[in-house]
Amino acid sequence: MSRYPLFIGMRYLRAKRREGFISLITFIATGGVAIGVMTLNVVLAVMTGFEEDLRDRILAFTPHVLVTGYGTSMPDDPAVVPRLRALPGVVVAEPYVQGQAMLASAANIAGVMARGVPPSGGGVIDFARHLRAGSIDDLATQHEVRRDASGATVTLPGIILGKELARQLDVQPGDPVSLVSPVTIPTVIGPVPKVKRFAVVGLFDAGMIEYDSSLAYLSLADAQRFFDLGDAVSGIEVRTGDLGHADATAVAIASAVGFAYQVRSWKQINYNLFSAILLEKTVYFVVLLLIVLVAGFNIVATLVMVVMEKHKDIAVLKSMGATRAAIAQIFIYKGLVIGGVGTAIGSAAGLALCELLRRYGVPLPKDVFYVSTVPVKIYPEYFALVVGVSLAICLIATLYPARQASRLVPVEAIRYD
Repeated sequence: MSRYPLFIGMRYLRAKRREGFISLITFIATGGVAIGVMTLNVVLAVMTGFEEDLRDRILAFTPHVLVTGYGTSMPDDPAVVPRLRALPGVVVAEPYVQGQAMLASAANIAGVMARGVPPSGGGVIDFARHLRAGSIDDLATQHEVRRDASGATVTLPGIILGKELARQLDVQPGDPVSLVSPVTIPTVIGPVPKVKRFAVVGLFDAGMIEYDSSLAYLSLADAQRFFDLGDAVSGIEVRTGDLGHADATAVAIASAVGFAYQVRSWKQINYNLFSAILLEKTVYFVVLLLIVLVAGFNIVATLVMVVMEKHKDIAVLKSMGATRAAIAQIFIYKGLVIGGVGTAIGSAAGLALCELLRRYGVPLPKDVFYVSTVPVKIYPEYFALVVGVSLAICLIATLYPARQASRLVPVEAIRYD
């Protein structure tokens, strides 16, 4: 393969003094590509950081795979949980009870989702990372709290609240609260709500207002008694060894438990949320890709003017035996060098800016976002995608000028010279 098209293309990058305007447009095109690539990389890194941070916060309080019945509770089969624990990919499988209730304190009342879980620190729910007071093991024991101003005490089971819920109720660890069931109990004086008193033994901070203001955790046995479930449970929560294989594990679980149970992975449970995030990321990618596309038009303009300026050189080369393909390659190489340099500068600048954001952080208003600083997550495959798309746009931008140059007729180019 002849190397002279590449050599000539590199020479054309060094414009003469009278071609300064073409050189200026070349720098503008290179800068446009660099800015577009840098912006794309930074936005993808930030969007991915938000997505993964949100996913981690959600999965801290939801299972990787959820097994439920088709009613309010699961069929009572004690062999199901041991069968799930024996499956490949399953790290933890624990039953749970869930139901809506009201939680009342001396100061206020709030609606809550009461969840009963086994009082074990190694369960499905990642309490250790989010507990701000107390321990999940405290749900297994009884606690003494003061009943009234006289100093009398009463022994109560434990309950763990979200920090926002505790703020609404104006309670702290050690204070008593009353859990009120929406299902009434018939008595001689008429139906009355079922009420069970608990002692606040812990507070958690999920970093999401939806959880912190509405979740209350109690022991599995206390929840079964409160909701009159006997030995039945609402479902089984499963944590897998690999989050990415949760769908495959869900399929294996569905095959093991049969059609009497409904099995869903975390992706299926939160499908609408993460689909919306993916759509938002895709829209940002397409919109910001227009910056690179505009730079591509600058490359087209640059090469068209070079073709017009170098028509004599093209005529001489063709007269000396240069083929159409060789002439086209001259301008394709020049356009690719412009795009390649811009892409390289943009990628390096994007990586540097992402590192600065990750190391020093950009503070965010706490009353708007659930994170205190801008989250950044860098994936090499995303950088490679941006580089590939940018170079493809630059290559396409060179095709029209290269075609026009290759079709130039030597006789017409030098007729009046």
